Amino acid sequence: KAVVLMVASMATSAVYLHITEHTTSITAAAPAYAQQSTPAVKVNPLRDAYYGDLHLHTAYSFDAYLGNGMIVDPDEAYRFAKGEVVQYLGQPVQRREPLDFLAVTDHSESIGVFNKLEDPSSVVSHSEVGKALKDVLTPITGPDGRRNGESLWKEDEANAGKYWEDYFTNNLLPQNLKVESESAWKREIAFANRNYMPGKFTTFIGYEWTAFASGANLHRNVIFKSDSAPYPFTSADSKKPEDLWAWLNKIRKQGYEALAIPHNPNASNGLMYDWIDSAGKPIDHAYAETRQANEPLSEISQNKGTSETHPLLSPNDEFSNYELYDFVAESRGYEGRPAGSYLRDALSRGLILQRRLGVNPYKYGFAGASDLHSGLSLSAQADFNGSNDEPNMAGGRPTKEQAAAMLRGCVPEVGSRKMTAGNLTGVWAESNTRESIYSALRRKETFATTGTKLKFRFFGGWNFGKDLLEQREWIATAYASGVPMGGDLPAKPNAVEAPSFGNWAVKDPNGANLDRVQVIKVWEEDGQQKEKVFDVIWSGNREPDAKTGKLPSVGNTVDLKTGKFTNHIGATELKAVWKDPEFNPGRFAAYYVRVLEIPTARWSTLLAIQTGLHLPRDVPATIQQRGWSSPIWYTPQGRSR
Repeated sequence: KAVVLMVASMATSAVYLHITEHTTSITAAAPAYAQQSTPAVKVNPLRDAYYGDLHLHTAYSFDAYLGNGMIVDPDEAYRFAKGEVVQYLGQPVQRREPLDFLAVTDHSESIGVFNKLEDPSSVVSHSEVGKALKDVLTPITGPDGRRNGESLWKEDEANAGKYWEDYFTNNLLPQNLKVESESAWKREIAFANRNYMPGKFTTFIGYEWTAFASGANLHRNVIFKSDSAPYPFTSADSKKPEDLWAWLNKIRKQGYEALAIPHNPNASNGLMYDWIDSAGKPIDHAYAETRQANEPLSEISQNKGTSETHPLLSPNDEFSNYELYDFVAESRGYEGRPAGSYLRDALSRGLILQRRLGVNPYKYGFAGASDLHSGLSLSAQADFNGSNDEPNMAGGRPTKEQAAAMLRGCVPEVGSRKMTAGNLTGVWAESNTRESIYSALRRKETFATTGTKLKFRFFGGWNFGKDLLEQREWIATAYASGVPMGGDLPAKPNAVEAPSFGNWAVKDPNGANLDRVQVIKVWEEDGQQKEKVFDVIWSGNREPDAKTGKLPSVGNTVDLKTGKFTNHIGATELKAVWKDPEFNPGRFAAYYVRVLEIPTARWSTLLAIQTGLHLPRDVPATIQQRGWSSPIWYTPQGRSR
């Protein structure tokens, strides 16, 4: 046995004893952070904001390697995320700003198998499957190792489709290749532990469970809390979310704490947040309880669009038509059903189900992510070129011809121009450690941004004064007498007075000024879903229209010839205490914040300017990047929470 002591200076001194089995190498068995001297970890009881990505693919993902020849491995992905220079297609690349945390979430199906084709001496290269794949891949692979996934299907559609179904979707691997997959999973764990630097950079062991239902997306990312994890439960084991949750409950009893995060509900054709379970039966109490226990968060935005809401669901929300990618996952041209596919709709459905069942299956906090397949987690619009497999930097920077193809759309029915840059998850945590950040994920004290490092807080309570945010110790007061984003308003007998909400936001230090802060309220009323958007605080001297109540636009400073903007409009900070003017103590309700920046150039505009092309006409030239807080819930007195 290897016994390693790590002393960390925290709020109170603590000593952690790490005991682990090992065979040939202590380094491989024990986390890297336990092998080196560890500096004191900064701890803030009132919590700091940390930004990260909980959804990223490397060459260990079947589709990233097969379709595009990506060779960035998980170790390089972690090093890039924490700010190190790594090689990409033979050229050095470095992230604009380091992330605070990252989970590499390669597809569990055939994980880490087919990238072994790069090694001519590997078992995979000499297998019948490997030989057949090389026959397909060799003619469409360029001298730098890149290949066009579209060519893969055009050149050998029948065989490629078979490989995709057998070895990715169904994970039908020969036994000797399953051994390769198990070995790859051990390397995934080792890479995560090797790159963990408590107090500076946090890594999480994770993977993506990749299940489809009639072509609709039901995928989940599984995030583990500690430095070990069992071999993944894959969609070959089951394509039903209920079975994934049962597995999570099972391994939790074995000492493996983990949670699941649904992603891209916008591509689920209404199935992600349905009224029924996988068997087609109405959701019952047991289902709702199990889902809530295993899925505290859901992705609200990422590379393949936003999943907040849709204009058909929120016709009165002028900002609902933002980066929509509303297609069924495997159909790419067939628009899915909005109802059941977006989180705002899910929140109000959950309230109706809570009244019926006593528990809310859709009580989700919010997360943002990249879902990029290059191994490089990027969140700046300028670093994105329309592909989720290559960055707009160094070796991935497109030529004029490639940029033109991207702006036309490499998938004709949808178009890469419908995609967007990577997004971020923000957490309010005491320290940059696995324990602290994971706890923040569990209690839903999280927010999502479209890639910008906006920072904002959202508190709810019954006794907040109008001067709350002017107090020197207002954060401590808000925690003491209220709840933060992701929490439940405390029960209040015979509540008549409306709850108050403290809203505070500051701009990204390197980004655009703020336009406004909004509170979005959803509630249930006689079995019906209701919603309303409230402008709470905004920049400048604008006044809402007397007839419509709409706030005038903040303006637009973007120069479409250069892509640059100026911050002479908007505000660097916005704050206000807001009280719900339409509060009904008998209605279940949820509130969340949306913070909008002033307009900036979209990636497609920047790419067109960079390569001397015309701006595409079917996507906006400018966007208002934004952030969303996890909700705060209100439950009528005497009802189950």
